[in-house]
Amino acid sequence: MTAPGAIKGGVRAPQQHDSGHKHVAGAATYVDDIPTPSDCLSVAFGLSPKARARIVSLDLAPVRAAPGVIAVLTAEDIPGRNDVSPNAYHEPLLAEDGEVHFQGQPIFAVVAETHLLARKAARKALIEWEDLPAILTIDDAMAAESWYEPPYVMARGDADAALEAAPRVIEGVMEIGAQEHFYLESQAALAVPGEDGDVTLHCSSQHPTEIQHKVAEALGEPFHSVTVEVRRMGGGFGGKESQGNALACICAVAAKRLKRPVKIRYDRDDDMTITGKRHDFRIAYRVGIDDDGRIRGIAFEQMARCGWSLDLSMPVSDRAMFHADNAYYLPAVRIRSYRCRTNTCSNTAFRGFGGPQGMVAIERVLDHIAFELKADPTAIRALNYYDRPGGDRVTTPYFMEVEDNIIHELSAELLETSDYAARRRKINEFNAQSPVLKKGIAFSPVKFGISFTLTHMNQASALVHIYTDGSVHLNHGGTEMGQGLFTKVAQVAAECFQIDLDRVKITATNTGKSANTAPTAASSGSDINGMAVKNACDEIKGRLTRFAAERWQTTEDQVRFLPGRVVVGAEEITFEELAAAAYMGRVSLSATGHYATPKIHWDRPAARGRPFYYFAYGAAITEVTIDTLTGEYRFDRADILHDCGKSLNPAIDIGQIEGGYIQGLGWLSMEELVWDDAGRLRTHAPSTYKIPTASDRPDMNIRLYDTENREETIFRSKAVGEPPLMLGISAFLALSDAVAAAGDGTIYPALDAPATPERVLRAVDHVRGRPWETRR
Repeated sequence: MTAPGAIKGGVRAPQQHDSGHKHVAGAATYVDDIPTPSDCLSVAFGLSPKARARIVSLDLAPVRAAPGVIAVLTAEDIPGRNDVSPNAYHEPLLAEDGEVHFQGQPIFAVVAETHLLARKAARKALIEWEDLPAILTIDDAMAAESWYEPPYVMARGDADAALEAAPRVIEGVMEIGAQEHFYLESQAALAVPGEDGDVTLHCSSQHPTEIQHKVAEALGEPFHSVTVEVRRMGGGFGGKESQGNALACICAVAAKRLKRPVKIRYDRDDDMTITGKRHDFRIAYRVGIDDDGRIRGIAFEQMARCGWSLDLSMPVSDRAMFHADNAYYLPAVRIRSYRCRTNTCSNTAFRGFGGPQGMVAIERVLDHIAFELKADPTAIRALNYYDRPGGDRVTTPYFMEVEDNIIHELSAELLETSDYAARRRKINEFNAQSPVLKKGIAFSPVKFGISFTLTHMNQASALVHIYTDGSVHLNHGGTEMGQGLFTKVAQVAAECFQIDLDRVKITATNTGKSANTAPTAASSGSDINGMAVKNACDEIKGRLTRFAAERWQTTEDQVRFLPGRVVVGAEEITFEELAAAAYMGRVSLSATGHYATPKIHWDRPAARGRPFYYFAYGAAITEVTIDTLTGEYRFDRADILHDCGKSLNPAIDIGQIEGGYIQGLGWLSMEELVWDDAGRLRTHAPSTYKIPTASDRPDMNIRLYDTENREETIFRSKAVGEPPLMLGISAFLALSDAVAAAGDGTIYPALDAPATPERVLRAVDHVRGRPWETRR
């Protein structure tokens, strides 16, 4: 690959986000900021107040009579398919067959002159209900065997025999809560009708092609009739991979029917009520160990609450199984997964896509082992790591060999540079003298697989133009949600042509320019779109090289692209001069690029294969202080060493690491979603759902691990979107460590997530042998 040059803003330069200044100034254009025609209408959904019920009668006359209402739409008004599912499992856009399946399900849609009038009118429907039995919890689903498929098993070796033969067996159960995405920009879409049944959609989506397909199917039109454009999102985190389908479809249906532009945006309460969350899990484990703490056999039972429709729950649950090992070799293992169907919102993708749930469980297991053996948790972890490349202990539960393991070296470096051992001693001394405040410290590693586990999704396309002034216009299938993808991919183009970054313009993701795109998910955005752009740039460079060699009468090996100039034999010209000369010579200055990730394959029925191109590694150490009288806590310090390969942009990558860690910390500590016995979400606004703020952030020391990807990724970099979130597991383990210090060392804290102050206080009582019910 091209070596980094001396251009301004090439790869590996710590370049700021291309829209950072716009974000700060409030000048960045989001869907709701797009200037709309004066005749633009707004649409809002009428939502079910019931978790499961049959509609006995539905009177929409008061809705139609409400001020400003132009139309009211039901399932019968959809000209094509009433389906917004991202898979083959049916998920109705508007309730059909007279039933509703969760509190917040759209029943009808109101189109009105303004957003406020549409929302007010939607509440005027007169509905008579017949309540039906609802399945709300994992307990309910397991008792009723309410599953989307029979339990799926991933196994290697004989786990039962290994458990039977093990000198010690430890078991436990962990509850892992859901998480709200809480993107700053809520779900939104704008549909503009055109000629011949065409519709243009502007939407806040990580998957423009899926929006294109679902809208076309709802309209009963071919895919080419729908163009979807996404310039940026105000955050996504997986919550805009499939959950935006309904908004785009209802806008398009209304726009085509009324021949007027139509817009929708969810208010925060509606957004949190309607849209899916990170899946909450219950994970039970039995682990057999030898006297040193080495795992001999392990069995996991993973139970995921999926919600009322399938959405992306199958691959999410699969990925939780893929990451049930994290960085540890499990010689005999069985992972059984239950995908529970419940009458709650349809849970969906969330940063890490099931991996965090699988990973926090195995980290809980290692922590539990260390507690029972009275051993340092870092030593128990090191004992169970996968071997270095070439060793015997390198095969995952799904029969993929771990060929790129660097966790031994990375862990040792972090433990040394963070002064972990000395800090551990000081914390023990503090706890011995402090009866109320207790400190905890914890280390946790990360090994996270990079690729879509659905093989065909691992592809990307790009379109590159060079204009005759030497400026470059770039388009690709990835979407920008604040993560810096556009900046990184522009750096790739700048590096390929050896021009300054400000000469490269990235335009909005558009299905008319880059077709058949994969979602921007699975941490693959830079990997696949960067390579697609590089392939397009290389195609144009090849043409320019051949043209220059012929035009200046030299050989192709004498044409070299240097920073801001091109050397052709004995002559030197600017990049702009070469572009202009090539145009005059009738050389195409445009190219498409395509990239398909190599080596990967997955046989799901056999539960074996190579679902990941490579692994990203990292480790974190977090220190906390808890108040044993109130359960309140403070995150004091975090030390992080993370593997980004040869980083494309260290500034952006460090930002992603910090943000990912904080989001993981929030998920496992303070972010609590609560549904009542009627299936109503009670934490549906910032007033009742707490996300981390600046005051919750610990002092952070973040460094990039100096290495390169052994696989041929874009400039040997590694993905950085999802892996850092799981560094936050160390914060949860540190809370558990502090709770343990409040007891006498005989009772394991068994802390559940999120570890809210209430749960921390309960756990303190637990390790002190005092039932919570006795507290006044």
